[in-house]
Amino acid sequence: MRQRREVKIAIIGGTGLEGLLEAPERVRVGTPYGLPPEIAIGYVAGKQVAMLPRHGWEHEAPPHKLNYRANIWALKALGVERVIATNATGAINPSFKPGELAVPHDIMDFTKGRPTTFYDGPEVIHIDVTEPFCPELRAVLIRAARSRGAVVHEKAVVACTEGPRFETPAEIRAMRMLGCDLVGMTIVPEAFLARELEMCYASLCFISNMAAGMQDRLTADEVIEVASRLQDIIKGVLVEAVREVPEERKCPCARALEGARVRK
Repeated sequence: MRQRREVKIAIIGGTGLEGLLEAPERVRVGTPYGLPPEIAIGYVAGKQVAMLPRHGWEHEAPPHKLNYRANIWALKALGVERVIATNATGAINPSFKPGELAVPHDIMDFTKGRPTTFYDGPEVIHIDVTEPFCPELRAVLIRAARSRGAVVHEKAVVACTEGPRFETPAEIRAMRMLGCDLVGMTIVPEAFLARELEMCYASLCFISNMAAGMQDRLTADEVIEVASRLQDIIKGVLVEAVREVPEERKCPCARALEGARVRK
């Protein structure tokens, strides 16, 4: 067994991705926000990687009840600097189709009741999210998806809703008018929490369905079936992305707190 060092890269995703890891070990990491799921640590493309199952190893936690702060804090405690997330999404933009991939560049937050910050006072922090996803990680994911022959949309605005219900057709029409391309339930507050801890974060979205009003009906079965069908492609993209992640960070994510504090 190779000695475990500080882990620099993490993957957050659904069940079924642990098979990516060579020689995985599960660890428990306590946080001020409670216990996240066990985190698997192993090797991908020769690099040590942490794997966090967003919904738990048995997919037991719904999106609106996830302990996002515990999840991100635990990864930071392990030494993680870069987070690659996988997210199931519905297509709002009619040019995006089920079975395709996307690497979003922007977010619209339609969540309602989730804790969205580590900074509830007395320290007041206003982070900049002009570029909510790490540009370096986005570029790595796009190149990795191209190298695997996947259809990948290189820009997308992803809307995040509260869940656990799917959206109504009227909500989707409104989101389309606002410029959203995709809709999902899990990218917020993950991306913002990672930025608050000066971690790089980017998402590999897979499109599981057309959004409400764009097909007859929506089912969780459809999402699971498409995820299963795309699993080999997603795994291949993740392996290539981990391989190509540069050792040194040259993006602004590591300096996210510079100028963000309100001085007393």
